Amino acid sequence: MPERKKEVLSYFENVSLLMVGLLFVLFPVFFLSSTTDAFVLPKQLLLIIMSSIALLIFAVKTIIEGRLRLRTSPFDIPVLLLIIIAFASAIFSANRYDALIASAPLLFIGFLYFVIVNTVKNQKQLLFLLGTLTAGAVLSALFTICSYFKLYPLPFSYTHETFFTTFGSLLDQALYYAVVLPIAGYFGYGYINSLSAPAHHESSPFTQGQQPHRKKSAGIMGIFGVAFIIIAIGLGLTVYMLFTSQKPLILPFDTGLQTAFAAISQGNVFKSLLLGSGYGTYLNDFTQFKPAAYNANQALWAFTFFRSSSFVLELMATTGLLGIAIFGFLIYRIIKEKNFFLPLMLAVLASIVLPFSFTLLALLFVLLAIFAIVCIQNNPQRFGEAEFSLLALRHGFLQQTAGREHVQQTASERRIGKVLPSIFLLVVAVLIAVPLYFVTRFMLSDFTFQQSLVAESQNNGLATYQLQTAAISMFPYRDIYYRSFAQTNLALANALAVNQPKGSSPSAQTQKDILTLIQQSINSGRAAITVAPATSFNWNNLSSIYRSLIGFGQNADQFTILTLNQAIALDPSNPQQYIDLGGVYYQLGQYDNAIREFQIAVNLKQDYANAYYNLGHAYEQKGQYDLALQSYETVKQLVADSPDNTKKINDDIAALNAKVAAAKNGQPQQPTPSAQVSPVPANAQQSIDVNKAGTTLPPHNPKEKIPAPTVTQQGPTAPSPSQAQSQSPSKAPQK
Repeated sequence: MPERKKEVLSYFENVSLLMVGLLFVLFPVFFLSSTTDAFVLPKQLLLIIMSSIALLIFAVKTIIEGRLRLRTSPFDIPVLLLIIIAFASAIFSANRYDALIASAPLLFIGFLYFVIVNTVKNQKQLLFLLGTLTAGAVLSALFTICSYFKLYPLPFSYTHETFFTTFGSLLDQALYYAVVLPIAGYFGYGYINSLSAPAHHESSPFTQGQQPHRKKSAGIMGIFGVAFIIIAIGLGLTVYMLFTSQKPLILPFDTGLQTAFAAISQGNVFKSLLLGSGYGTYLNDFTQFKPAAYNANQALWAFTFFRSSSFVLELMATTGLLGIAIFGFLIYRIIKEKNFFLPLMLAVLASIVLPFSFTLLALLFVLLAIFAIVCIQNNPQRFGEAEFSLLALRHGFLQQTAGREHVQQTASERRIGKVLPSIFLLVVAVLIAVPLYFVTRFMLSDFTFQQSLVAESQNNGLATYQLQTAAISMFPYRDIYYRSFAQTNLALANALAVNQPKGSSPSAQTQKDILTLIQQSINSGRAAITVAPATSFNWNNLSSIYRSLIGFGQNADQFTILTLNQAIALDPSNPQQYIDLGGVYYQLGQYDNAIREFQIAVNLKQDYANAYYNLGHAYEQKGQYDLALQSYETVKQLVADSPDNTKKINDDIAALNAKVAAAKNGQPQQPTPSAQVSPVPANAQQSIDVNKAGTTLPPHNPKEKIPAPTVTQQGPTAPSPSQAQSQSPSKAPQK
């Protein structure tokens, strides 16, 4: 091979390696306040950009080289299968768009794995990657140390907290440090060893059978030693905060196990048992399958979990038996290798017992790629380079190239050999371009939507409306856009309706604008359900819209009950759902139905003061004063640690006693003794109040015709792209 060509190939290889190294340095510390998620989304964007560039550079390099050579590793098949199963589960998921959005970053993690395995060829390059991975952890640890001692390195006010972390989670930060720490420790250990016995022949603490590079600079190993100290301090401070002031909220393991088995046992065998509910959609599994006993956990019952108790349990719930089997196969291949890589084993162990974010999943695959390189270097005969060739009659389509690097090719062979690299470049370009197109639109829409949230916080209704409209136009596949836009339209309609001068009626144009906004609010709420029908939040959102229109729109009460029942079907163990439904019946004067729903809420959580409070009011309205007083007395015991709630319930009891006394001609009735319950701490108990609509439009006579819910089945259905786009809101009404 000509020297000039070797230089060009080396240049492309170094640029690709530089992209990966830059990613490793920036990944732990990269965050943006201009996205809806300041920590995970920016890291996903960074990884997608860097891995795409590195992969394209590698593909171009094969064109210049004139042949397609790919390295094989012991983990290629399980990594590829895991990505395929994740996308298959997403395609068959009820919330298809949510699952595909969650699966897209996993594809680029797979690209990164491929680039690392095929780019790192020698010890120097491997040391570079380990150094940049350590450097990223050091930068993050320095930030943690400075923040803890109130030396804030960034000018942003929201970062001026001792517990602020660029990971968005102290648990994620602690796991990241713990996994990277052995890498710095190994080379730091080598530095100390070289000082005491320079000629000593050491063995790696995490790669058995591989001797350290004898010519490594003592200075470099000394830097790793300093890095080890910094990361260790950062880890210690993080763990201290986790055990004191910033205790993490983790779903109990038994709840995660129950939801996982419930998720794969529902529906038909192919969709649930084999492929789960869809990668990245654990939120729906949690709401639908959490046991009623979960409500007994005072610290967690009011929280909704997007991640399971551990990554393995989440993988089981969302990708089914196929997903967990492939991950188990991957672990088996790791253990089967004779080498031992401590950071990777720590990451695997953490995935079994702790929840994983995108950051930790990316780190797991990075460590897997590094371990694959070690395996290849230790056994080049088993894991050599595979060269793909069209000269099948001479060499065969696929051949091992170990030891054949200097084989000369004829001019005809070189011309034919460029065909496959060109095809490979085309395939890579398509694999990157298609998901990158949607990723770009997703990120642009996310930036725009975040701007709308800022405008909303500033009470700028028009800007909020316009920005949310733009976000939906850019990416019409996120249900949160539609939910927010529905509430924005409803708020604008209500503002127009209530801001009329006293004694005057709205003009014809104002009435038209109000009706247009209401129509858009309902249509946007329905579109959220079309995009993500298995998400209970979307049904709650639509029911709240219809409830606001009771007295204004035709059949709004029936539509409210219908959509709330669907929300209950998707979140059956949540007592608040039954309080909401009971509140609707209470609002309509159907007290028997209200009592039934409030009683269900009480049965689901027998120390929920607000459930008893609403039950008592329903009994009171029905005239069953003894039962009302019994419920109120129970409330009084439950809120004993809350002065505000205690005063409120005492006033209600006094008012009811006066009512009873008046009804019995001045002979007060003694309340029936209530059940003995333990008081719930004030910080764990919500304020007590009669359930009512958040927003209510003024009554309208005659009532306006409003759209009915588009989906009425009790089971989720998969949406189609045409349906989601057809539900996009129309243009803004005239002002």
